[in-house]
Amino acid sequence: MTRRTRKLFLVAELATAVVLLVAVHAWRTHDLLPTDERTAAPSFELPLLEGGTVRSADLAGRPTVLYFFAPWCKVCAASAHQLRWFSRLASDRAGVVLIALDWRSSGEVEDYVARHEFGLPVALGDVSMASAWRIRGYPTYYVLDSSNRIAAVDVGVSTFPGLLLRTLGAD
Repeated sequence: MTRRTRKLFLVAELATAVVLLVAVHAWRTHDLLPTDERTAAPSFELPLLEGGTVRSADLAGRPTVLYFFAPWCKVCAASAHQLRWFSRLASDRAGVVLIALDWRSSGEVEDYVARHEFGLPVALGDVSMASAWRIRGYPTYYVLDSSNRIAAVDVGVSTFPGLLLRTLGAD
């Protein structure tokens, strides 16, 4: 096999990998709310685990990552350190709100949050919140722009660079 043929095979393999990654992402996110500049995020008001409430209207003014999780979710636990790094290193760029879904008690959520040392606001969501945001799996990320429009979505593990890129594109 010549060098040129090897390079062509390598380019073809890379192109195939990119197409597969794009296809998998499209399949995983096809049921989520659309990401266009006309789509306002559903409004909400939720109790915070530490007391008080968080309202969607309070999030306007800068990009915000909404991280929907379940305390029993192993993938959520695996991605927790990436989210923690993002919140610490990009706090001047974007806010982060964790929204617990599919939980049995607030103690279960408290244990999860303590285990992962988030230090972030944690809202207690419910079935109607999951329905309004079309949450079908965990973790699900929505990135809101400064006008509370949906700028990006994802499901599954996300990395610090991935979250940073999504929020950079939010404004």
